[in-house]
Amino acid sequence: AIGIVVDDAIVVVENVERIMEEEHLPPREATAKAMDQIVGAIIGITVVLSAVFVPMAFFSGSVGAIYRQFAVTLVLTMLFSALMALTLTPALCASLLKHDPKGHALPSKGFFGWFNRTFLAATQRYVGAVRKLLGKPGRWLVVYAVIVAAAVLMFAKLPGSFLPEEDQGYFITMVQLPPGATQERTVAVMEQAEKFFLSQPEVEHAIGIVGFSFFGRGQNAGLLFVRLKDWKLRPDEKNSVKAVVQRANGALFMLKQAFIFSINPPPIPELAAVGGFDFRLQDRGGLGREQLAQAQTLALQAASKNTALAGVRLDGMPAGPQLLLEIDREKAQTLGVDIAVLNDTLQTLFGTAYINDFERNGRVLRVQMQADPAVRTSPEAMLRVQVRNRTGGMVSLAEVVKPLWMVGAPKLDRYNGVPSVKLTGNPAPGYSTGQAMAAMGGIAAQLPAGVGYSWSGTSFEESLSGSQAPMLFAISLIVVFLCLAALYESWSIPFSVLLVVPLGVFGALLAVLLRGLPNDVYFKVGLIATIGLSSKNAILIIEFARSLQDQGMALKEAIIEACRLRLRPILMTSIAFIVGVLPLAISTGAGAQSRHAIGTGVMGGMIAATVLAIFLVPVFYLTVSRLFPSKGRDDGKSGDGLPALEVGARHD
Repeated sequence: AIGIVVDDAIVVVENVERIMEEEHLPPREATAKAMDQIVGAIIGITVVLSAVFVPMAFFSGSVGAIYRQFAVTLVLTMLFSALMALTLTPALCASLLKHDPKGHALPSKGFFGWFNRTFLAATQRYVGAVRKLLGKPGRWLVVYAVIVAAAVLMFAKLPGSFLPEEDQGYFITMVQLPPGATQERTVAVMEQAEKFFLSQPEVEHAIGIVGFSFFGRGQNAGLLFVRLKDWKLRPDEKNSVKAVVQRANGALFMLKQAFIFSINPPPIPELAAVGGFDFRLQDRGGLGREQLAQAQTLALQAASKNTALAGVRLDGMPAGPQLLLEIDREKAQTLGVDIAVLNDTLQTLFGTAYINDFERNGRVLRVQMQADPAVRTSPEAMLRVQVRNRTGGMVSLAEVVKPLWMVGAPKLDRYNGVPSVKLTGNPAPGYSTGQAMAAMGGIAAQLPAGVGYSWSGTSFEESLSGSQAPMLFAISLIVVFLCLAALYESWSIPFSVLLVVPLGVFGALLAVLLRGLPNDVYFKVGLIATIGLSSKNAILIIEFARSLQDQGMALKEAIIEACRLRLRPILMTSIAFIVGVLPLAISTGAGAQSRHAIGTGVMGGMIAATVLAIFLVPVFYLTVSRLFPSKGRDDGKSGDGLPALEVGARHD
């Protein structure tokens, strides 16, 4: 917003200063004449830059929440920028700019004198180049087609992603021992892991939790939160959270007592507990849990051999020993034991039962009942528990319950109403989450018939974002086209403006590819901004060319003169914006990856849209005007049928 908000003011001040220098008018008269020339361009720029973001505000879901923040902020910025350019900026120009009746307001000596002479010479060379381009427009339209084809190929090659991995200053390590492992074994493994982390120079401290992890609860589960030192103490890439996580996984993998895996938490914690992708294998054909478990094993084996995947694992507790209490219902009825009472007894003793609440020291505490640990140490001890029958007598559980040891899953997952298992993992170094998701989709296609898959968490949002992106770009282009058509009362001029959009997209794609960034949500926001900013440069040229045509100038000469008059403000606004977003592209610290994604794309798009557009926009306008001539205008003729004056010839 900072880079965009000054654009309209730059256009106003530059045009006033140019008229004062060329026509020797005092500031007030120069301001009045300048505003007559550029009000249409300012309104056009504001309409385009606002319209391109408006569709983003109406998208739903998590992606829509991210888009909406950018859309509202930038649209309000555009409106205030136009308001200032049409009110306060002209008043300041008329009041503050100094008038030299001799017409020598611009410096002629020193650095600024050298700069003005150099820029004037460059402008003359630029005008000459544009004249040559307009002589053979077909050749340059072929060059434009090559650029568009290259942009399409780069977009197809760009790896997909949802949100960039951020260095949030901490990461999570999950510890899981074999089923049935005791708490003492888990604590010993946790101490070894903590000792390793505290020996790393980037780590400030570590906190361990035993009995719980994102995989599940149990004595064999643990969780470590590792806090890193401040970002300024970790300036290099080798000190980033990504590097520390990779180093930890390589070292702790050697501990055979447990499965230990470190992960970088997702940038939006509400969408998922862990980073990477969230993959759900589903039994859609009613094959049964055993067939689903076999499919899970096949998927994990294939994932371990795939170069795009790393750390693919079952998200949950593995199958372990369980004690099944099989109730003899006939014998229980014979002994007068009510099944409901029996179930309540088992739930209360071996699970938990809520009793009531009580208040102590201003706090409301909950009372829960459970059998003493001694009662739950062995099946024999459990079966000595007694249950009351209908006559008030007590019956031992051993009379009606038979204990059986078995191996089973501690939790049975269902996703969208279908039996499922959850697999999580990360893209391998050098790959994006989009490429990892594509690899998992390929693995799922090779599984037995009846086994499907779905995405959840951030992976679901990423797939949704990818499907919404084409619609978002299409709606933005349509809205911009309709706004320009209404503004200029023409269907052809919007084509001249929108033909410049692929140039900006080409630059944005090239910039992120060279830097190795993926096509994530923030890059899509930058791409939408590039559409509006690319159109802005085209509007500045086309608006002046149309105005000169209305004054009777020939089409080609009007385009050349418009290019001469608008080169300086185009370069000034573009450079101001590029420098304004430069801190985003080179930032460090928390949230740097998000800023890199949007800053790099917008910078690359703006550079390409400026360097290429100042040469190709004249070709676009000439071609479209010849294909769809407007009423009252004729190429090469003035309004009265006489040859138009070659106003631009004196500047070559």
